Amino acid sequence: MNPTRNYSSRPNTFRNGPIRRGKPMANRGRTQNRGVRGERIDVSRFINKSVITEEVEHFVPEHKFADFIIDERLKANILLKGYKLPTPIQDRAIPHVLRGEDVVGIANTGTGKTAAFLIPLINKVLVAQTQGLGSKENILIMVPTRELAIQIDVELKGFLGSSQLFKIFSVVTVGGAPIGPQMRDLKYHNNFVIGTPGRIKDLVERKALNLALFKTVVLDEADRMLDMGFIADMKLLMSKMPPMPPQGPRHTLFFSATLSTEVERLIKDFLYNPVRISVKTSDTSKNVDQDIVRVPRGAFKVDVLASLLRQPEFDKVLVFSRTKHGAEKLANVLNERGFKTESIHGDKVHSRRQKALTLFKDGAVQVLVATDVAARGLDINGVSHVINFDIPSTYDDYVHRIGRTGRGGKKGKALTFID
Repeated sequence: MNPTRNYSSRPNTFRNGPIRRGKPMANRGRTQNRGVRGERIDVSRFINKSVITEEVEHFVPEHKFADFIIDERLKANILLKGYKLPTPIQDRAIPHVLRGEDVVGIANTGTGKTAAFLIPLINKVLVAQTQGLGSKENILIMVPTRELAIQIDVELKGFLGSSQLFKIFSVVTVGGAPIGPQMRDLKYHNNFVIGTPGRIKDLVERKALNLALFKTVVLDEADRMLDMGFIADMKLLMSKMPPMPPQGPRHTLFFSATLSTEVERLIKDFLYNPVRISVKTSDTSKNVDQDIVRVPRGAFKVDVLASLLRQPEFDKVLVFSRTKHGAEKLANVLNERGFKTESIHGDKVHSRRQKALTLFKDGAVQVLVATDVAARGLDINGVSHVINFDIPSTYDDYVHRIGRTGRGGKKGKALTFID
């Protein structure tokens, strides 16, 4: 394995158990600051006041979208979407992907990494089509959750536009949805297959999907796939694809928010001479005002939450619960108290999760209660507050949670309940 190259851009519970209507639950003290996987998180890390300063360091991109050597029709669609200047990860990654190089992208959530791989890969398909090889340019995008897969597909269709200028097709293959329609869709040629490891494995085993035909693979949020126990599935699926250079033609793009020993091992196993691009500027967004909410001894957490939600500025609130059962129970209680609330978690069927997300995105409900896994990769505009009703398992989970607010340059607030 050749040594990697490095490029760096620096823009520049409810407690466990039932809700009790009568006698308050006993406080557990400082042990509540431990995540379920045992990581002790100092309470002070949940407090960080966002400050607007007069002097800020501005990232100056090397390119404009108009500068990239891509199909003019695609370029026109990008500009129609209002994209003019690329984000740091887009500015650094797109040229390397266009040259067919393997890329490792280390970037915080909300940095525009989806467009960083979609734009050059759409162009890759278009180039193949002009050479009469469009049916041979197949791309697999592997992600940890169904919501992220659907979100990537929506963004893909957004770049393709509604004009039908491109004959580029995609299919989403995720668990929690009926496998029959996905198998039927796979009988037709799809340039992009976007899915979760478990469902992709099912389709391969049913011989509905032949990964030997896919020369390009994107592993998005690879660290989360590791956390969710998909490592064996990932290795199995990668083994069924063409080999990486110099033995084969595989082109691999790898994106992660963190860089652990396990992630480094995957990079070594899956990528050839990758370009490393890091645009992580800090653990948590500078646009997010972070604070804690101490629950008084003898008080109910849900009462404290309800009093916050009645304040007018809490207009679009994402509440995190540690467990699926806790998320559903909390959503039901908030609805009983008059708050328009939906929930998303692993026990909810795909169609109901999508309906809940749509209602929240459209402002039809005020509160969305979610678990960490279900909310992974969500891109929802205008989330005013993130509330950690339960302490996150790890600080990385905390960073991911609060990244759902303060997006697109807007200010956001994150509150963490402490007993």
